[in-house]
This record gives sequence, C-alpha cells and structure tokens, in this order.
Amino acid sequence: MKNILLLEDLPEIRAWMKVLVLQVFPQSLISEAARVHDALELITAIKFDLALVDLGLPDGSGVDVVAALRESQPEAQSVVVTIHDDDDHLFPALQAGAFGYLLKEQARELIAEQLKRMSQGEPPLSPSIARRVISHFAAQSRPQERPQNIPHVSLTDRENEVLLRVAKGFTLPEIGVQLNLSRHTIADYVKQIYRKLNVSSRAEAALEAQRLGLFRR
Repeated sequence: MKNILLLEDLPEIRAWMKVLVLQVFPQSLISEAARVHDALELITAIKFDLALVDLGLPDGSGVDVVAALRESQPEAQSVVVTIHDDDDHLFPALQAGAFGYLLKEQARELIAEQLKRMSQGEPPLSPSIARRVISHFAAQSRPQERPQNIPHVSLTDRENEVLLRVAKGFTLPEIGVQLNLSRHTIADYVKQIYRKLNVSSRAEAALEAQRLGLFRR
C-alpha cells in the first residue's frame, strides 16, 4: 500500500487523476491538496511514497513542494504532471528533485503506463520532454568537467550502451529489443548505472552520458 500525495488545484483534473492513480496503484491512500500551503502541511504530517505535483497553483509553484519533499522525505518520489513543456518549468522541477515529468495532454492510458514503469526503476517522462532534455544536454559544445571531489566512475561497455539509449529517451523494452536482452535485465543495468553515477533521473543520466562523450560515438 502506498501513500500518495495528489497536488492539483482543478477539481475535474484532480478527479480523473485520482481514478487513474488508483488503477495503477490499487488500495493506495491518496491525500489531496489544491494549494502549495496545504501540500506542505501534509508533508509534515504524512510519510509519502509518491507525489504527483502540478506546477501552476493559486498560491505558488509546485516546484516548492518537490523541493520540500526531497528535503524532508528523500525516499519519496515526485512526478510533475502539468501542461507546461517549456524549459523555464521543466529544468527547475528536475533540479528540485522531480523523478519524472508528464504532460496532461497525453492520453490517460499513456500516463498510466508510464507510472507503472516506475516499479522497474524507469523515470516517467513524456516523449517530448525526454527529447527536450536530451537536446539540451547534447547541444553542449563540450562535456562538462567533473568536479574534482567526485571520483571517476568506470562503466562497462554494456553499461555504456544502456546509458546511451536511456539518455536518448528509449524505454526499457525498446532497449531490451535493441540489445537482445530482457526488460528485467535492462532494468537491472539501469539501477546499477544510476548507483555507480549517483544519479536518480533520466535527465541526470543524460548529462552523465554527454559528459562521458557517449553522444559522439
């Protein structure tokens, strides 16, 4: 059973999201909030496993809730569910600790499928968002230098192959087909790569792939 925070100010959207969440995570306990203030109060009182967070709210930005949840409950995962697909909303949310970023314009079946994949360690990202993240990092002229206080991490050739495909936005099943491996094996590779690189999202993995020069191969 999961404790899930649902932060959405529009009642009609909150209603269908609640139905969708219960389909994906049956028997979950859902706490609803329509404002940033209410969500922050819930975070102080309840230990959450997952938060679905809108960004544009009457009393502020959902980014503040993502950041607060990461600070107080680092094991909880935040997924932004919003209409905003621009850099000014996307990157602050990822930097605040969002594990995923979904657009409400997607078909509800696709949102449900992406949330289900979280159990396999796959961050839920709308396709257009994944492309935007990859384009942002791939456009950098040179790999960013790794801070001196962070040790160099060596990946195997297979891990590099998986990391590059994760960074390009392929799903775990798609990577499995490309490399002739099962989805579960790919999921294990992804977990191992994230652990080695000390990252927790596809966006951070894309940055590491760019830093390692994988896009130039």
